[in-house]
Amino acid sequence: MNLWGSLVLALGFTADAFAVSMCKGLAMKKASWKAGVICGLWFGGFQALMPLIGYYLGSIFADTIAIVAPVIAFILLALIGANMLKEAFTKDECEDSQDGDLSFKTMLVLAIATSIDALAGGLSIALDVEGDVNIFVTVTMIGITTFLFSAVGVKIGNVFGSRYEKPSQIAGGVLLIAWGAGILVKFLLSL
Repeated sequence: MNLWGSLVLALGFTADAFAVSMCKGLAMKKASWKAGVICGLWFGGFQALMPLIGYYLGSIFADTIAIVAPVIAFILLALIGANMLKEAFTKDECEDSQDGDLSFKTMLVLAIATSIDALAGGLSIALDVEGDVNIFVTVTMIGITTFLFSAVGVKIGNVFGSRYEKPSQIAGGVLLIAWGAGILVKFLLSL
C-alpha cells in the first residue's frame, strides 16, 4: 500500500469521526478550537490505534488464510463501507452525540464506537498478501487525517449545522468499498 492508498483508507475511516464531530459542534452554542482539538485527539488517536491492533491480530492469521486473504479483505471493507452507506441513509448520526459533552466517559464511548470499523480495516490490511504495507505510515496517516477532519468538523457543525454529515458518510463508505474492490481486482488479475 503506497502513500496514496494510505490516504484513501484514512479518508474512508475518517468519515464517521467527522460526522460525529460535526454533531458535537452542532450541539455547542459556541464551538472553540479547544473543543475541536479534544475531539480530534480522541477520534484521531482511536482511529490510529484500532487498525494497528487489527493489523497485528490479522498478521497472526495471515499465513493460515493467505489463499483467501484478498477475498476476506474485500468482504470486510465492503461490509464496513456498506454499513456506512446504510447509516448515512437510515440513521441520524447526531442521535448518538446530541450534546456538546466532551467528558472522558462520553468521548471514550464515541471514540470506540467510531473506530470499531477501523479494527476490521486493520485486519484487512494485514490480509493484503502483497506485504507492501507500512502499517506505521498508514496508521499515522489515519490518525492525522482523522484529527484534522474531527477538529475542523466541530467548527463546521457549529457554523453550518449537519448538512455535510450524510455526504461525508457516503464518501467514506464509497472509498472503503472501492479500496476493497481494488484489492480483489488486483488478486483476481494475479491468478
